Amino acid sequence: MSPNNKLQPVRGTHDILPEEAARRRYLEDAMAHVCAMYGYGEIRTPIFEFTDVFHRTLGDTSDVVTKETYTFNDRGNESLTLRPEFTAAVVRAFISNALQEKLPFKAFYCGPAFRYERPQKGRLRQFHQFGAECLGLAEPVADIEMIALADHMLSKLGLREYVTLELNSLGDTQSRNTYRTALVEYFNDHRTALSADSLVRLEKNPLRILDSKDPADRALIADAPDAKAYFTRYAEDFFGTVTSSLESLEIPYTLNSRLVRGLDYYSHTVFEFTTNALGAQGTVLAGGRYDGLVAMMGGADVPGVGFAAGIERLLALTEAMIQESPGFKPAAVPLVVIPVDDAQETEALRLTQELRRHFPVELVTRGNMSKKMKRAARHNPNVVLLVGENEVQNGTVTVKHMQDGSQHNIARSELAAHIAAVKN
Repeated sequence: MSPNNKLQPVRGTHDILPEEAARRRYLEDAMAHVCAMYGYGEIRTPIFEFTDVFHRTLGDTSDVVTKETYTFNDRGNESLTLRPEFTAAVVRAFISNALQEKLPFKAFYCGPAFRYERPQKGRLRQFHQFGAECLGLAEPVADIEMIALADHMLSKLGLREYVTLELNSLGDTQSRNTYRTALVEYFNDHRTALSADSLVRLEKNPLRILDSKDPADRALIADAPDAKAYFTRYAEDFFGTVTSSLESLEIPYTLNSRLVRGLDYYSHTVFEFTTNALGAQGTVLAGGRYDGLVAMMGGADVPGVGFAAGIERLLALTEAMIQESPGFKPAAVPLVVIPVDDAQETEALRLTQELRRHFPVELVTRGNMSKKMKRAARHNPNVVLLVGENEVQNGTVTVKHMQDGSQHNIARSELAAHIAAVKN
């Protein structure tokens, strides 16, 4: 830089001054508070990792790896990369800290990430993300909770009416492999019309073609096979549980069959909250299930699901709405909701979501009642709420007070007031 030039921030970065910092603090505190209501604790990983953590997990055909990572050798000649995203870093921390004995592992994060791409509104080279990850639950209830958590966060920020939840499923591994074969056959018949980037993807990762923004590719993608035509029965049932549960929770969604994740460790549910208010940068939050990632990184076969939201894009939506930070109060000891049998799981999920408007709540669903109560005890709750067949029929909930073991059958309409009195 010439000494005659005024000092400026590096292109693609900017200074966060007090007024903007206050708006960011409001967003971060509000979202952290909602995460705590769902039993998620905060995790902070280093801003740089060994390069392999990101290059291996993001795939050698992704734009992030081929064009966008900030990679350098340090003075010890180790190849390091500034984190371009958080999920791989969180999984690395999960493995290296031997957290597989504490499943499910539920954590949220917030911080800067780095990608060398063309700066534009809502997209910087140093940007900031808020996200959440749940490791250790293979059942669709984890996908449902993750979407409900994201929906709750956006509602807390007053943004829900300005975004649309787009939803799709990639199916299980068998479904995905069959679909991949069908895509290769289809796009091979149209090789001469594919862009250069998509020809590379066709050989290495054909699902990534569905992400292409090239106009010629988009025309072909419109007539490409639909993944659902290749679903196994298990994949159909899994996604059916997700969609029916979202409907039960009154969380609106739109199906988007072209919403995909190109990496092999993704499966089943993928989702995005999008808006028309930000031009080309329409995705404000995106997530999905990544059951193969932990094993791919050298850990055990541990399933996972998560999402990430762009702080800068959320700020753009909330700029006129946020005045000052209300401060953040940590959540109290959670309640625990337990369905007595699988038949009551949907009703227990609905009750959990109702109560999370007021209290931190954990939902425990796996195993027999003895195992469920043992898992509930890990949270050291004052109160456990039992939902059985009689409770569903009578519109009640059995409230078990853990300190003295007493139980009371309380009407659903009186439950929130009863719990508030107990917790006070």
